[in-house]
Amino acid sequence: MAPKFGIGISDFREIRESRLTYVDKSLLIRELIDDPSKVLLMPRPRRFGKTTNLSMLHHFFAKAEQPNWHLFEGLAIDGAGPEYRAHHQRHPVIALTFKDLKKDDWEACLQSTRLLVSRLYTEHDYLLGSKGIRPGEAANFQAMMERRAGDDLLSDALRDLSMLMTRHHGVRPIVLLDEYDVPLHMAYQKGYYDQAVTFFRNFLSAVLKDNDAHLHKAVLTGILRVAKDSIFTGLNNLDVYTLLDKEYATAFGFTQKEVEGLLAAAGCLDRLAEVEAWYNGYRFGGEVIYNPWSVLSFLKRRDQPLGAYWGETSGNDLIRELLLEEGMGLGEEMEALLRGEEIEKTIEPQVALRDLRSVPSLLWSFLLMSGYLKVTSQRRVDETTLARLAIPNLEVKSIYKNLFLRWVEQGLGDKSRQDLLRALLLGDAETCARHMHDWLISSASFWDTASYQ
Repeated sequence: MAPKFGIGISDFREIRESRLTYVDKSLLIRELIDDPSKVLLMPRPRRFGKTTNLSMLHHFFAKAEQPNWHLFEGLAIDGAGPEYRAHHQRHPVIALTFKDLKKDDWEACLQSTRLLVSRLYTEHDYLLGSKGIRPGEAANFQAMMERRAGDDLLSDALRDLSMLMTRHHGVRPIVLLDEYDVPLHMAYQKGYYDQAVTFFRNFLSAVLKDNDAHLHKAVLTGILRVAKDSIFTGLNNLDVYTLLDKEYATAFGFTQKEVEGLLAAAGCLDRLAEVEAWYNGYRFGGEVIYNPWSVLSFLKRRDQPLGAYWGETSGNDLIRELLLEEGMGLGEEMEALLRGEEIEKTIEPQVALRDLRSVPSLLWSFLLMSGYLKVTSQRRVDETTLARLAIPNLEVKSIYKNLFLRWVEQGLGDKSRQDLLRALLLGDAETCARHMHDWLISSASFWDTASYQ
């Protein structure tokens, strides 16, 4: 049977029951069960399979009336041993995604969060009939569902739900939070960052910190670890596994073997070299990793030329904004990267968003964690990680080139750009110099020019 490739379908059940091609990441279940960590944060670039993995975990662990082991038959976890099968459908699960909390102001973000919690509570409204729920708790539960809860009650929503679940089921829940940092990115861009940090620190800490009696394990995904922004202040049971760590290195993205298997099944293994050049090049914990979104997009359109599918998706507005603000293309280091060379930079696994504009060196860490750079080698100097950085592949290089063209267009304007090109073709040095002068004055960043005392 010819393989079927689903693009943009992240629900594990739908993928399996629709017989869509699924790259087996089920051993992530075994790794999590074996991991003694209580709270795990796994930052990875967008479109690298975070949502599908959390959906898989949800379907594996969550208590349900109907058994669903058929979803896991034939996968690696099926043969991992009875000790792992024993965890199947054993725990209540609290699952939330913050991917849609992209609002222009804080009030809209807060209202969207209230709606998110309302839907979560409605999903678990069976708890209203639980023998363990008390009158005051039932009233609060009803207020949550009807979006009448005040800010203080809303901040405790996940903790209170975990308590009621534990009391009802006699088993502590597992918490799965996807794209936890999306509202923080948007708040940073739109100017309500401090309000968002304060609220989400309380919202997350309530369920993750000092809640051992009502929490079995929690898994969070996002792009960045923003601990320096105080989201996880005092959360000493948190373990972070970034793309620099060996743990969980192959859980997100596709390995070389997985890509070769996909191309062979689709009858286009002869195009492996092209796929490598366009979508390979990432290094997670030393492992070679491909961009899964782009590989699957290519396979669905394999009769067409390869393209920058990842760059066409949403989610990189902050990257564009930062690069364009900092004078994309003028810095010697960016020029070196575009020539295919490497640069060495200090890497901060914890990126403080509020410092991105005031501490330009953080931009390199942000680009790395977001998937726009790769580490070719790294070394420790005292307590500092120094990494050799490069552009991962042709796809990302094309994204940089398009950003450079946008930067040129913003600085010159359409008419001036056409005049400059005409002057270059005619050898008109005076006109070229005038347009280049105007361009640099309007577009150059402080960080791209020398400063003199």
